[in-house]
Amino acid sequence: MPADLQEKTDRYESLLEAAIEAAEPVPAQGTPLDTVAVEFMEMAVSYLEDGRHFRATDDPVNALAAFSYGHAWLDAGARLGVFAVPADTELFTVDPTS
Repeated sequence: MPADLQEKTDRYESLLEAAIEAAEPVPAQGTPLDTVAVEFMEMAVSYLEDGRHFRATDDPVNALAAFSYGHAWLDAGARLGVFAVPADTELFTVDPTS
């Protein structure tokens, strides 16, 4: 049975919010990779806000898409190495121990 849209939207909003809290920028300030980390985080936060706006306007499909896109920015940053992420979580697809 496919996941209920409301449940999935709730789950992805929580996932994105937790990932924002967990991702720590690692590049030295003022470096090009620091700029990447800042921009990736800004995108994630913007998509979280957009998703919440879509939820408030009763548009769960676009809310889910926004939460998913926001998480993708953080996950990409973790894979690129501009964010340190916890080893004991399933918030990211990268293995921080490798």
